[in-house]
Amino acid sequence: MRQHIVVGLDVGTTKICGVAAQVQGSEINLLGMGVSPSAGLRKGMVINIDDAVASIRTALDETEACSGVRVRSVSVGISGSHVRGFESCGAVGIRGKEVSHTDVDRAIESARAVYIPLDREVLHVIPTEFILDGQEGITDPVGMSGVRLEAKVHIITGAVSSVQNLLKCCEKAGLDVVDLVFEPLASARAALTRDEKEAGVVLVDIGGGTTDIALFREGSLRHAAVLGVGGNHITNDIAVGLRIQMAEAERLKKTAGATEIGPDQEPEVQMTQACGQVRSLRCADLASIIRPRCEEMLELVREELKRGFGYEHAVYGVVLTGGSSLLRGFDRMAELVLQLPVRIGRPEIIGTPEHAVAPALRNPQYATGVGLVACSSVVDRPRIIHPVSANSLLGRMRHWAKDLFKNAETINPDYKKEGGMVCSKSKK
Repeated sequence: MRQHIVVGLDVGTTKICGVAAQVQGSEINLLGMGVSPSAGLRKGMVINIDDAVASIRTALDETEACSGVRVRSVSVGISGSHVRGFESCGAVGIRGKEVSHTDVDRAIESARAVYIPLDREVLHVIPTEFILDGQEGITDPVGMSGVRLEAKVHIITGAVSSVQNLLKCCEKAGLDVVDLVFEPLASARAALTRDEKEAGVVLVDIGGGTTDIALFREGSLRHAAVLGVGGNHITNDIAVGLRIQMAEAERLKKTAGATEIGPDQEPEVQMTQACGQVRSLRCADLASIIRPRCEEMLELVREELKRGFGYEHAVYGVVLTGGSSLLRGFDRMAELVLQLPVRIGRPEIIGTPEHAVAPALRNPQYATGVGLVACSSVVDRPRIIHPVSANSLLGRMRHWAKDLFKNAETINPDYKKEGGMVCSKSKK
């Protein structure tokens, strides 16, 4: 049985994470991961290509060393305040006695036939609902009898310049990008259950530079937004408030950061000032700096939920992912501010539980990386169409490349590499 290698690359503001897995039949087995500090990115967008390429290459080198495969193609996550989504609908007549896959494709194509500015690139066209002769709420109309089929879709677009810069960084790092996935979709694949997405749930992924919000209902994405605020803003507040360097502020946030002080928490923590002097800091004082920024972030999330009708549909409440969701007491603060049930979303681990890397990937900050692997696997791909605009050269090139490299990553037993097998292109 052919064995495919899939690699997800989460290009974030604070870290670059690569996750490699092996797909064999219906099984997805974890092979390894690599993480490196991110440079050359701000709020999810590339600001220095050379620095970004170096960070990507470092993460991929670590992924190759851990998994024992040579990475040549990846599925890349994209986010940033430039990403936007909107609803659209279209209708077609049924050509035969019953709805066929061709009719569904025609209806979706009709729904996506809307004006897109030349500076925007379509990332995803996600079917949310089908209507057959006035009957609403249909998720899969294939095989049903009818005359007129309507499709409702959610279209996600990004700025062409930002998309091109990200693809250029991957190309300079020696990678072929076979998929470009909106990061909340990947995080949702890893951290949300099917029941949650069916009944209604909001995913809030708090990254370093942005906060991604995605509302799911009846199994489909219904609203998405990206806020230009994230964990780096908390780090900056600590650095300014305590007059310390950003690296030390980030360390304090990770080791002692909290929105509330628990009885089991140490009352003081050691910090190093810019002059090199070490002094004690009360954790309560640190929390007083962190708390206002977290409240502000949650207020922005609440306003976005109101705008996207999240309070009407989020039956299961809110699932938090991202590194900042691990701040002590942040989930309880979110419940108070959002007035919804809140839980921390830890990605479901693919592969054998005893794998050495598996426990590390249970961290919410790796939800996007794990989700990218799950989304790119041929056995569990969500029903998401990656369209190609007729007037988009970038889209045509990506579609051509995707067809060329589809299912081309295999484990070739004739090639060996110290520490494992090499991922090479199959020959048909």
